[in-house]
Amino acid sequence: MEHVYSSIDIGSDTIKLVVCELYRNHLNLLAATSTKAKGIKKGLITEPELARESIAKAFNEVEEMLGIKIKKVIASVPSYSSEYKIIKGTAQVENEIIEASDINNTYKDGITNNLPKDKEFVAILPIDFKINDKTVMADPKGFPGNKLTARLVMPVVPKKNIYSVVSILESLGIELADISLGSIGDINSFKNPDISKQIGAIINIGAEITTVNLYNKGIPLQTKIVSMGGKDIDGDISFMYKVDSEEAKKIKEKFACAHYKCANANDVYETVTKDGVKLKLSQVEVSEVVMSRLEEILTLAKNDINLLTNRPIEYIIVTGGMSNALGFEYTLASVFGNIASVGNIKLIGVRNNKYSTALGNIIYFISTLKLKGQDYTMVSKEDMEELSSTNRHFINTSSDTMLGKVFGYFFGE
Repeated sequence: MEHVYSSIDIGSDTIKLVVCELYRNHLNLLAATSTKAKGIKKGLITEPELARESIAKAFNEVEEMLGIKIKKVIASVPSYSSEYKIIKGTAQVENEIIEASDINNTYKDGITNNLPKDKEFVAILPIDFKINDKTVMADPKGFPGNKLTARLVMPVVPKKNIYSVVSILESLGIELADISLGSIGDINSFKNPDISKQIGAIINIGAEITTVNLYNKGIPLQTKIVSMGGKDIDGDISFMYKVDSEEAKKIKEKFACAHYKCANANDVYETVTKDGVKLKLSQVEVSEVVMSRLEEILTLAKNDINLLTNRPIEYIIVTGGMSNALGFEYTLASVFGNIASVGNIKLIGVRNNKYSTALGNIIYFISTLKLKGQDYTMVSKEDMEELSSTNRHFINTSSDTMLGKVFGYFFGE
């Protein structure tokens, strides 16, 4: 049976919507879009009607690609004021063989006894399970025991972070299948066996904010937000060359490099200032402007990582749309040295790092279903038949890619 999952990441500059199918233990991209966002500032919905219009446009674009209506989605909610609480949950095993329902009961016990009154939980992330207060393992299903105890991480956020997103999706007739955070999505896009054993950080450079997330063994523990992002680079270019913000963004995305060493001294960009003056911009000069701001953003992120932990960091991954810029790895190395790397999404069709949160939340959702022993798809049988009848081409992850291995592991390939 095919399983289809959709995920949305609502950013300040763009709305990212991804739809994937899990088929024979491999992930296929069915559709993805990135549309202009309106009514959203620094990741928060400030003008609901404008935000609703831009979110609706993203769904319309994907639905035109697929030929069916998207009715359910996983949504990423803002990370402002997020906390990651380490909690415990206990369940008595009735049948002396641990089942998925016993795992769910540990979750319920942990949530009931630890949820703050002024916040909502976003997810439950299991650290490990202990059977009869002795044996510790990652997945206890099928093992004998009378008592199951779980160590869990429960991310919580202010209620408004969730309700603002939920209300808009509901107004569009979209059912919320699950919610998540950028910290959860990003780690699941890049997780591998080494990361699952290490302490590290992921930096996501967005349009108006940069999030810095700390992880231990692949589980998010803390988040810091830097109030600076890609639009600050647009502002620098606009100020330096007296061009409007849209032209500055175009120069950044289509012409500039993230490090001056990758720029061509002979490349010239012709433009007109807001006063009507014709300009010829050197790629090297513009790239120096971009590089300067990127170094500032990365340095602030580095300082936050040092504040989050005094333990040795074993990896740093940088993602977000800006990390795709030519020469970004050189600017990254100038701030962090060899410990940091640019994220590398393996799924063909969404290899741009701006999709890391949306795609990773699908991976997280599927892994959660596996642990809970649940079989679930976001598309009805009728819609699946319609989807299968359309002339489309699946994009398959080969078994030697990271995602292929991850899904093979989750689904027992």
